[in-house]
Amino acid sequence: MPETDWNSLNTRVDFLDWTSPAPLFISCMTGGAIGALSFNRELALAAAQLGLAIGTGSIRVLLHHPEYLDDFRLKQWAPAVPLLANIGAVVIRDEDSTRIIELVKQIGADALVIHLNPGQELFQADGDRDFRGVRTALAAFINTAPFPVIVKETGFGIAPDEVDFLLSAGAAYVDIAGSGGANWIRVEAYRSGNSAIAPEFDHWGYRSSELLEQLSDYPGKILASGGLRNGTDCAKALALGATLCGMATPLARAVSLGGHEAVVEHLGNTIQSLKSIMLLTGSATIQDLRRPGVLVKKNRC
Repeated sequence: MPETDWNSLNTRVDFLDWTSPAPLFISCMTGGAIGALSFNRELALAAAQLGLAIGTGSIRVLLHHPEYLDDFRLKQWAPAVPLLANIGAVVIRDEDSTRIIELVKQIGADALVIHLNPGQELFQADGDRDFRGVRTALAAFINTAPFPVIVKETGFGIAPDEVDFLLSAGAAYVDIAGSGGANWIRVEAYRSGNSAIAPEFDHWGYRSSELLEQLSDYPGKILASGGLRNGTDCAKALALGATLCGMATPLARAVSLGGHEAVVEHLGNTIQSLKSIMLLTGSATIQDLRRPGVLVKKNRC
């Protein structure tokens, strides 16, 4: 007896001084690579059609190759939704902050996502190896940036004490980006041919669900991504306290199969599934999903 009407279900959530029609966003993926412009255009067209925020790939490439600027100017296809630029934490430490701020402005982004990816870098042939001073650099940049800053991982999760630090430093949101999705150690090991020890890290990191359980003290500040594939995954993450759920891999596959129409279809199905769970649990709003008793946690042996 859910005592709920399908037509009255409210999936809207607030994000970056903006109201998203659904608690979803398109995660940061690519830019500055062969085919990136057409790939990002399809994602942006889908974001515009559904009214969802969208992230870019790392803008680091623009520091040395400004000719790729159009790969990141997604506002030309999605002018009315938040655009999230993206760059690595080591770049924040090593580059002049004014150059980074100018790049964010040039692509018309509404916020900057700073990604943490030491695992990925370690298995890149020419990846970063020195991660000293990143905390101090992040705090300093967040303090001076003229736009909201979001900090995320790239598929291995962010420890709760580091989430504490980032939010106390002024990050607008933290995207925990836990394990269970793309394993970038495996990807980079394959690319570099250095795969001997990569299998040891198949289960490295925190899963998003276990992190969300430990971060209930930060309502409205946590984004969830990493292994989210459908509406059921998103409903669980939202019930555990996530503000928005991000997807990447299933949307990249959708682009390759059918362009922005396939992306819209996948996200539309995700929203349909989420709304079905809302009705079946008697949850008229996303906030209602978080009430005690909706999500039953199984005992672990």
